Amino acid sequence: MPISLRRWSDLSESERSSALKRSESDISSALDIVKPIIEAVRKEGDRAVVECTARFDKADISRLPLRVQESEYEAAERSLEPKTRDALAFAIENVRRFHEIQKPRGLEFVEVRPGILAGERATPIDSCGLYVPRGRGSFPSMLYMLAVPAKLAGVPRIAVFSPPNPDGTVDAACLFAARLVGVDEFYRVGGSQAIAALAYGTETIRPVLKIVGPGSRYVAAAKRLVADVVDIGIPAGPSESIILADSSADPALVALDLMIEAEHGSDSQALLITDDEALAKAAVAEMESLLPGIPEPRRSFVADVLSGYGGAMIVASMDEGIELVNAFAPEHLQIQSSSPFDYLARIRNAGEILLGDRVPFSAANYATGPNAVLPTGGRAKTWGPVSVRDFVKYQSVVHCTDQGLALLSPHVAALADYEGFVTHGNAVKNRKAGTIGGKAAR
Repeated sequence: MPISLRRWSDLSESERSSALKRSESDISSALDIVKPIIEAVRKEGDRAVVECTARFDKADISRLPLRVQESEYEAAERSLEPKTRDALAFAIENVRRFHEIQKPRGLEFVEVRPGILAGERATPIDSCGLYVPRGRGSFPSMLYMLAVPAKLAGVPRIAVFSPPNPDGTVDAACLFAARLVGVDEFYRVGGSQAIAALAYGTETIRPVLKIVGPGSRYVAAAKRLVADVVDIGIPAGPSESIILADSSADPALVALDLMIEAEHGSDSQALLITDDEALAKAAVAEMESLLPGIPEPRRSFVADVLSGYGGAMIVASMDEGIELVNAFAPEHLQIQSSSPFDYLARIRNAGEILLGDRVPFSAANYATGPNAVLPTGGRAKTWGPVSVRDFVKYQSVVHCTDQGLALLSPHVAALADYEGFVTHGNAVKNRKAGTIGGKAAR
């Protein structure tokens, strides 16, 4: 299939709308498929989880405990090459160092008025489920991107879910990463059955308060269906990326980097936006030359993406390109230019922004430190990356002295009278300064 090369000005309104569409928009078609799976897990528990795993993941776990055992962590560590263990340790430490700065500070009060003290306190949520996809590869990077901020937030119970291999084992690098981060509750369950188990619980699996992590459109559909039962967190669906490049960009580097997110799957998106036609054509030619050297199934994934949701888009100017980026609100954005900081201030909507050609998407995906679990489907207009803040909740804390209450009372009474709330007003009108619970304050 030829790589798509289009000019924005040549597209009709409907074609422009289609160009801004992405695979996550097709999730609605998966809802009818997922609905009976969720209902089966809700009613039949572990039995349905095991049956769905055999049906959809082609893995027989009927003779295995759903929860990964201690001996499996030890075997996983032994099976990995030293360079893989070292790379995981290096990346996890970088992610930890970055996310440390997000840890909430202790309770601090602001004196709003004399005697009126108000503050904010952060406390971890009681439990969370981390979903690590498996269908198109192994993703230990997703595990530590999710688990590190959850651990730093202080979540008491962290449960990881990931689809098993055909023999029922779990990816060794994921188990090793889990141990490095300090997570020991891990289940060999994935897909929509995992989301159902996290939401409703089974005989073996206790439900959680929040689910975080990317997945297929079936996982995304399952999250939508259980959203009234559990917090489904950041909307993270199939991968999407944009490279915004001007005439100073190197087409060879553009080609290398544009193919990165495309190899996640045919439902991914990877688009070059440039005002330089020569660059667009050269980058397309470079990708066409690189494509045959990619092994299957990744080659088919990349080809599907670059001929469908991706490819190259030529715009009239970089101004138009920037507005197109903001309209799309991509999960990943890279700015390839000799002066990328010149464009940065004008980018409003993107999950992450990589400046220059020395930070390929893969570097940020694995090891630069910031989180690589990002909002998709245009949600970067209102959402940001996964962070420690996703695993804490904030509580307002207020204290008043007699002086503060005296300042508040007439204004509270006036507003209560205006809104017609009698007991609101009585609480300050009939309260005597210096008393607590009807007794004089000591």
